[in-house]
Amino acid sequence: MILSAHQLHYIPWLRYFHKIYHSDCFVVMDNIQFNKNGWQNRNKIKTANGWAYLTIPIYQRLAQNIDEVKIDNTQTWRQKHWNALQCNYAKAPYFKDYKSFFEQIYAKEWASLNDINYEMFYFYLEALGIKTKIVKASDLKVEGIDNVRLINICKKLGADTYLSGAYALEVYLDEKVFNDAGIKVSLQDWHCPEYSQQFPKAGFIPDMSIVDLLFNHGPKSMEIMLKNDTALKAHN
Repeated sequence: MILSAHQLHYIPWLRYFHKIYHSDCFVVMDNIQFNKNGWQNRNKIKTANGWAYLTIPIYQRLAQNIDEVKIDNTQTWRQKHWNALQCNYAKAPYFKDYKSFFEQIYAKEWASLNDINYEMFYFYLEALGIKTKIVKASDLKVEGIDNVRLINICKKLGADTYLSGAYALEVYLDEKVFNDAGIKVSLQDWHCPEYSQQFPKAGFIPDMSIVDLLFNHGPKSMEIMLKNDTALKAHN
């Protein structure tokens, strides 16, 4: 069984869902340490001037876990994000198909970062037609940190292969530790395919948020994501 894992992200980029699609089980790491310079509360959309961040403002404190992160609703971020989506994607072919969902999302005041990210996460899976089994790390009660924790998750769920992002070997993944535990490591081998976007004069910009692909291509989004897909490559 192929297992992959990742933190909850806000409007994640495409490779996030490509990895989920190619997994038998995806574990949402919803209770590990929050990375203030990561993607848990921000991502990129395309604008007429290139790309721009959409960032959820949060209350930060040292060494807090993702499930402890609270949103700073004293700032008018929901209106700004919704206005940005409308301004930059209102003319996209499938914007109207998803408009009501996002309108409801940004009409609600969210207290927790995990809450809004989970609500949007399941919506994207359904929109993309992804049927992968989803498990919350917070439900597993698995001990350990970093590689040890991932290995324990694989063992608990019966996975013999861990699917990792290609850059993890440079950052945190110790392949030998996985191999010693009897778990094979496979690397995600994916490059963003070119697809039609808004503001063509700005040129194609890869690795935008999932909303960029959905608003422009709707039900064909997963097909486009898998274009020229080499999927996985074993790493021994």
